[in-house]
Amino acid sequence: MKVREIVDSLRLKVLAGETGLDKEVNGVYTCDLLSWVMSHGKQGNAWITVQIHPNVIAVASLLEFSCVIVPEDIDVEEITLNKANDEAIPVLQSSLNAYELCVELNKLGA
Repeated sequence: MKVREIVDSLRLKVLAGETGLDKEVNGVYTCDLLSWVMSHGKQGNAWITVQIHPNVIAVASLLEFSCVIVPEDIDVEEITLNKANDEAIPVLQSSLNAYELCVELNKLGA
């Protein structure tokens, strides 16, 4: 499944990284502790986090995540969005909470 399909299916708002919307999603990871994510996340994961600072994009890039999904309409720092654009990592926003996002992504087979 591609990031673009998730955006369309869940009506997510694309905040940054539009050039990466054709990346493949191979699973979902939900966690807010960056060191834990670095040791447990997998390449191709869609990452759900409430973190909004630029280090999120650094971790997503390092692990080659397909995208970052921010729940509950949390506003993301402009510097983070600029870095996401530079790295072609889609940053997506949803009104759903992290649990609801996981349920919906599971239904899609992500």
